[in-house]
Amino acid sequence: MKLEDKLHNWNDLEREVVRRGVERVGFRGEKVICVMNWLTPGMDVNPHSHPFEQLVLIVQGRVRFHVGEDSVEAGPGSMLRIPRDTLHYAEPIGDEVALNLDVFAPLRDDYRHLVAYQADEFTTGPGGATS
Repeated sequence: MKLEDKLHNWNDLEREVVRRGVERVGFRGEKVICVMNWLTPGMDVNPHSHPFEQLVLIVQGRVRFHVGEDSVEAGPGSMLRIPRDTLHYAEPIGDEVALNLDVFAPLRDDYRHLVAYQADEFTTGPGGATS
């Protein structure tokens, strides 16, 4: 496979609509997945937790993160670590759509559908399992 075939742009990928005001795409490595989220002002918030540590990077816009009992405002260039099993959610501030890049390791099985377009980039391992 040529290097050009491994180059992708999040603006060209089909977005998954998660809920009102939230869309996402994914990009993976062997043991990590990045998820770009478009957070629209007025979106439906979704307090949740998961057994994954989450790294958050704000690319565009402003977001208020609620993590556990605390909240913090973040803008472009801001980075935040959300510990596993911690209740959290995000809400955009202002009128601009926020771009929020989440990084998870190991690769989340429940997000593999977001990276199906990359299937040819990974070899099939023992028993037919894709890495």
